[in-house]
Amino acid sequence: MKNLRYLLLLSIVMMFMPTKAQVIDENIEDKEEVKEDSAWTDSVKTDTASTNLLWPQSVQEKINRLLKNKMFQTSQVGMMVWDLTADSCIFEKNERQMMRPASCMKLLTAITAIDRLGGSYQFKTQLRYTGKIENHTLMGDVYLVGGMDPRFNSDDMSAFVSNLKEMGVDSIHGSIYADKSMKDDNQYGEGWCWDDDNPTLSPLLISRKDQFTDRFISKLREAKVIFSPFSAGIRRCPDSAYTVCTRYHSLDQILVRMLKESDNLYAESMYYQIAASTSNHPASAKSARAIERKLIEKIGLDPSHYRLADGSGLSLYNYITPELLVRLLRYAYQNDNIYMHLHPALPIMGVDGTLEKRMHNAFTQGNVHAKTGTVTGVASLAGYCTAANSHILCFAIFNQGVLHAVNARAFQDRVCMSLCSPQ
Repeated sequence: MKNLRYLLLLSIVMMFMPTKAQVIDENIEDKEEVKEDSAWTDSVKTDTASTNLLWPQSVQEKINRLLKNKMFQTSQVGMMVWDLTADSCIFEKNERQMMRPASCMKLLTAITAIDRLGGSYQFKTQLRYTGKIENHTLMGDVYLVGGMDPRFNSDDMSAFVSNLKEMGVDSIHGSIYADKSMKDDNQYGEGWCWDDDNPTLSPLLISRKDQFTDRFISKLREAKVIFSPFSAGIRRCPDSAYTVCTRYHSLDQILVRMLKESDNLYAESMYYQIAASTSNHPASAKSARAIERKLIEKIGLDPSHYRLADGSGLSLYNYITPELLVRLLRYAYQNDNIYMHLHPALPIMGVDGTLEKRMHNAFTQGNVHAKTGTVTGVASLAGYCTAANSHILCFAIFNQGVLHAVNARAFQDRVCMSLCSPQ
């Protein structure tokens, strides 16, 4: 009787116990809720509904699931993904919403510069003089002609002085002038915050500092060059002046640091090269914007729909769309002369630049080449990747109104994972 009661009780309990499959499913759901509530992770959750879908429906399903995260209850996102191999859009959401791109603005600057100036373009700074050289004395004035080269350093300055000495000059009977006429006098970009870490916008910089003339004079004194009499000032160099030395840095040298390290000075220097190409003197941001608008029109969009302010993305006045960046990336991909310079200069996910510490995953590491952008409340990512089906993709993701940028970056990383992982 005792055994019979035990068996009866056991059978009743078993009727209400969940199956092994039910226990596993519930544990997975609980873990997913913890992940969603705490933070994004580096892995994309397995979606049984999407595994049976074909490309690109499976990608669309995965991204739509990511968009259900609670962070989008208090923030906005605009994005677009384009299959360059098939030349078709595979995902879009708020792609025409006007948003601040932060440092992804550097992509517009870079593509415009390569398109306008060509990949062989060089930044240059010159040492020139007027008058004549007699008995080891330069009887005339010396001109330091700025070309807004952000890479000019002490080695370049030493080359200036050594070239002057090689010409037999031991003394200068004249003045030393800084020619800063290449650009206008604006020291800040339009819409820059006064208390931000803003770069110095001068055509004559050495090691990023506005100390060019002082450093040149110091180098001359080290080389025992005598001044008699001596004066220094700012004046445009005459066209008839003779050239002592020209120091060059290539567009690629500027482009790599500008994009991989998101260097604002390098971006603004590139921006003013675009402006100078119009032959408007002095170069201005207005002239650079005019060239950018021509390119926007060339790729089939209306430039009046966007607000362009600077070359680096520091400005609070920049407003563009994910669609615009995707169109530009597509244009660059279709033009080998642009793509061959742009693609190697982009940060590589999990490898270098501003993406070095992000997404060390087998599918994205070394695969995603993209520009990052971060300012208060804004996080953006735009670039290229290769999907599991070997299709080349380009994409742009703008997160706006985000209190914690880390959450936006994690979302972007998971989108990249969705694009790159096998479907």
